Amino acid sequence: MGSVNIGLIAFPINFLLLLGAMLIGSFVAKRIGRPRNIDVEPLLWRVFIASLIAARLVFVIAYFDMYQSAPLSIVNILDGGFSPAAGILAAAAGIIWYAWRAREGRRPLLLAALAGGTTWAVGAVAATAAFAVPVQMPQAELVRLDGSPVQFGSLAGKPMVVNLWATWCPPCIREMPVLRDAQKNNPEVIFVFANQGESADTIQQFLDREGLNLDNVLLDSRTELSNQTQSQGLPTTLFFDAKGALVDRRIGELSAATLAQRIEGIVPGNIGP
Repeated sequence: MGSVNIGLIAFPINFLLLLGAMLIGSFVAKRIGRPRNIDVEPLLWRVFIASLIAARLVFVIAYFDMYQSAPLSIVNILDGGFSPAAGILAAAAGIIWYAWRAREGRRPLLLAALAGGTTWAVGAVAATAAFAVPVQMPQAELVRLDGSPVQFGSLAGKPMVVNLWATWCPPCIREMPVLRDAQKNNPEVIFVFANQGESADTIQQFLDREGLNLDNVLLDSRTELSNQTQSQGLPTTLFFDAKGALVDRRIGELSAATLAQRIEGIVPGNIGP
C-alpha cells in the first residue's frame, strides 16, 4: 500500500486504516454504551495494544537472527515489522475473552469491534484495489557520481531494490548501513541508491564522511523516480520483481528484518541480512 500526504508528512495507509478503525470503534462503543452507563472503550484500547504487541512479537521471533546484532531495535516499531495474521488473531481472541467476561458490556463491545473491524477491512480492500494498478519500471535518465548518464531501465533484469533518499534525511542516514549490508549479502538483487535532488559533491562528501561504499549511487536531480512511482516522503524504498513490476514499497526507515521480509517478496528463498 502507499501513503497519504497530510501537510508535509506522508502517512502510510496501513497506519491510517488502523487509526480510523479505532476511532470508529470508540465512537460506536460510546454511542451504544452511554445510555446504559457502560464504558467499554478502555477494553477496546487494551485489545488494540495487545494485538500490536502480539503482531510485533511474532515478527521479531520470525526474524530474530537479524535483531540479535542490535537488540534495542526490537522496540523500534517504526521499522514496520509486524505480523498482520498474529495481530488479527490476538484482537479476535481479546474481544472474545472480554465479551465473555463483561456480560453487561458484551453488546457494545461486540458492536464496536464489528464496526472497527469492518472499517479496517473495507478500507484495506479499497486501498489494495486503488494501488493494484501495476507500476512498471520507470523510464528516467539518471547520472552517476562521475557524471556519466545512465538509463534507469538498463539496470533491469534482476529483482531490484531502489532506495530514494537524501543526505539531509535522518532516517535515510540511519538505514544506509542496513542497505549496504543487504547489497553485499544479496548478489541476486540489484540495489540502487537514487538520491533525490542533490549534487554529486554533496553526495560524495556524505558517503566519505559516513564511510559508505555503495554500488549504483545515482543522481535523480529532477526527482523523476519519485514522480513516476508516485512516491511521497523520504526515505522510500521500492521493490521491483525481475520483470520490472513494482510489487512493494516501504515508506520510512527499514531494519535488516523488514528489508529481508520485503526482499523475500521479490526473491523467494533464503535472504541474507
